[in-house]
Amino acid sequence: MADITDIKTIIYTEKTLGLQEQGVVVIQTSPKVTKNGLKEVLREYFGVTPLRINSLKMDGKVKRFRGRVGVRDDFKKFYVKLPEGVSLENTEA
Repeated sequence: MADITDIKTIIYTEKTLGLQEQGVVVIQTSPKVTKNGLKEVLREYFGVTPLRINSLKMDGKVKRFRGRVGVRDDFKKFYVKLPEGVSLENTEA
C-alpha cells in the first residue's frame, strides 16, 4: 500500500501550471506507487477524491560526472484530475 512518504513532489513547470488551471495536478512519486494506492493517499491525507488518474513511468537518465557513469532514480508521474474548485494547496495535510 502507498503512503504519504511515497509522494516526492508536486511538479511546477510551465506545462503543469497550465494543466492546473484545468484542475489537473502533476505528482511525482516513487516507482512502486499504483493508481489505487495514490487514490487512497489522496483520500486519507488530503480528503480529496480524484475524478481521474493517469500514470507515466519515467526511467532514470544515464549521466556522466567527472568521467564516471551514473543513473538518476526512476520515478512515476501521475496526472490527477481533481473535482472543480478543489486543489491540493488549500487542503491541510
